[in-house]
Amino acid sequence: MSWRQIFHTSCLVLLVQLLCLEAVPISLDKTKVNQPEDKASEPSPSVDTGLHYDRYLREVIDFLEKDQHFREKLHNTDMEDIKMGKLAKELDFVSHHVRTQLDELKRQEVSRLRTLIKAKQDIEGGNDMAVDHQALLKQFEYLNHMNPHTFEVVDLDRLIKSATNDLENYDKERHEEFKKYEMTKDHERREHLKTLDDGGRKKEEEHYEEMKKKHADHPKVNHPGSQNQFKEVWEEADGLDPEDFDPKTFFKLHDSNGDGFFDEQELEALFTKELEKIYDPTNEEDDMVEMEEERLRMREHVMSEVDTNKDRLVSLEEFLIATKKKEFLEPDSWETLEQNQAYTDEEMREFEEHLTQQEEDLNQKASDLQKQRDELERQQEQLNSQKVELQQVQIEGNAIPEPRGEYHPLPPGHQDMSQNHPGMKQDNHFQNQIPHNTQDLSQPRLQDLPPGPHQNQPTQPQLSDETINTSGSMAPHPQTFAHWTGGI
Repeated sequence: MSWRQIFHTSCLVLLVQLLCLEAVPISLDKTKVNQPEDKASEPSPSVDTGLHYDRYLREVIDFLEKDQHFREKLHNTDMEDIKMGKLAKELDFVSHHVRTQLDELKRQEVSRLRTLIKAKQDIEGGNDMAVDHQALLKQFEYLNHMNPHTFEVVDLDRLIKSATNDLENYDKERHEEFKKYEMTKDHERREHLKTLDDGGRKKEEEHYEEMKKKHADHPKVNHPGSQNQFKEVWEEADGLDPEDFDPKTFFKLHDSNGDGFFDEQELEALFTKELEKIYDPTNEEDDMVEMEEERLRMREHVMSEVDTNKDRLVSLEEFLIATKKKEFLEPDSWETLEQNQAYTDEEMREFEEHLTQQEEDLNQKASDLQKQRDELERQQEQLNSQKVELQQVQIEGNAIPEPRGEYHPLPPGHQDMSQNHPGMKQDNHFQNQIPHNTQDLSQPRLQDLPPGPHQNQPTQPQLSDETINTSGSMAPHPQTFAHWTGGI
């Protein structure tokens, strides 16, 4: 789509109130005219180009249209000069106030794109990766990413070329999307029939054929852009006598923004009456998606016949020339969508093969994921088992081992009974561990203590002869037992 079309379809509609444009007055015979309702006070709807940078585009146009010099150049520059970039060079003569606003717009758009890039990266799981914004911004060709701060001539030139190219492909993409929609709908219907028994399948087929017949049973559809079609709008929408049909007056009535052109939205609005003959949102047999495709087909047809300079706008001059052609006065019948299938049998076969392949790929992925899940669960069970074993080992390692044998010391005042009982072996080893002529082992020796007050303390009493057993060996002192047995 051309840059001029962008300005007129997007900008001028958006700026009706800002520029205070009013409809061109029309001289009519008021005795034959049913005065239509005054719609001048209603704001014009926003025009969405369908581009992902639509808002940025419309805001740039908005500010440029406020500059008187640039607006004059726009209307006086032909399409070839616009495509060659001559219009973009006029940015150097735009007022400083407008340039400042354009700079701020660009900074906001670059910030928006960076936010989108970061959000996309987060979704894809690259949170820890560094983002190269300069490299990623290269994919957005409608602005100069090397200078994210100011709006320059190169930015306007890029915006013109990108919007022109993208809008030219927009209709083609819409047709492809509709084709896929129709094939998907037909494929799902066929798959549903496979799930039914013979009786249910026959009943469903009969219902489908009945809906097709009801949809095809509608009043005759006039050829879009023909005299009959415009006269019907003149009579039913404008409330005027069809015998008084005047092409110039009709053009001015439906040039809603008064810019002297029919843009695509204004043309599509003219086909509403024809579409209402075919489609009713309350009817089961009527598909509103198909209605919008029919509207697109009608608009493209009129553009191909009337838009001689291919700028996707219809000027008053082009419109008046078209009304004198034979195709306008004696048009052929118009074939609607039900008479023109959106896809061929070969395209449908390829589409179903593609769906089958996609289903197989998804099933394979599902199978692989299930195997991965089973393996992870098996590994988790092993880890849990190892964890239990480690915990058991730790418990056993921390337990206090019980002694193999216990020694019970004699009570104080008792002699070693082993000497009084023949056959009982005397524990000479234990006796040998008791030093002779020792003091109380429970107290530290004086020579082991550091110098201090203890030197004045009385020494421990020496062992008496009563502590020596009959065998001549020295028996342990009771305090000695307390030392060796821990005080038991």
